[in-house]
Amino acid sequence: MTEISKGVYHIPGQDEFIPDSHVYVIGLPDSKDLSLVDAGLMGKGAYKVKSIGNLGISLQDIKRVIMTHTHLDHIGCLREIMEQVPHAELWVHEEEADLLEKGDERGVYGMDMFRSMCMSQYNLKPGAFKFQVTRKLKGGETLEIGGMSWEVLHIPGHSAGSIALYQSEHKVLIPGDTVYADYAIGRFDLYKADATALSQSLMRLAALDVEVLLPGHNRVVKGVKPGYILDTAKQWA
Repeated sequence: MTEISKGVYHIPGQDEFIPDSHVYVIGLPDSKDLSLVDAGLMGKGAYKVKSIGNLGISLQDIKRVIMTHTHLDHIGCLREIMEQVPHAELWVHEEEADLLEKGDERGVYGMDMFRSMCMSQYNLKPGAFKFQVTRKLKGGETLEIGGMSWEVLHIPGHSAGSIALYQSEHKVLIPGDTVYADYAIGRFDLYKADATALSQSLMRLAALDVEVLLPGHNRVVKGVKPGYILDTAKQWA
């Protein structure tokens, strides 16, 4: 785990046959009010939990898991992690929280063919991703957590309930799979994805002052050049 910015730590994903999302730990350690952003792929829970411990953070200090969205590569090991932090809350945007609570896994797998393949490959059972959500986010909230202030932005397109977290003091953006390094963006062909909405979300993110970009996959970027997200959006317009 690497400290990327004050109160922001990076646990790299370990890609396999399917990509494994990064996890970010946010919050000042002394606050004892830390949050995990995303979980990762099935079977990666032990690695993610061990990485937290390697930083010297007590699992008791992990108070919540905030999902940028609920695709399989982000939520796959959520149950594994929650078993180690059963006191932690689960925060998800309302567009995807309702699906999780109903056990409707279309928002997890994205397409029927992928669902069939993954259930066979990982021996997953129907209902494996049914969760009770503690807090349903809408977008527009300011989260005062871990001694820091984070803005929640609803950025649909890659998925219906995608969110970004933005910390204005240190200009840190956690955009999930909406925008990556190297002028890449998230796919828009899965369940309730929308290319037009994704374009609009990119333009919304482009209006932010971002120096540290922490996407769901691939490399993190410190020293983001001015206009990078706008340039990325224009390339995909």
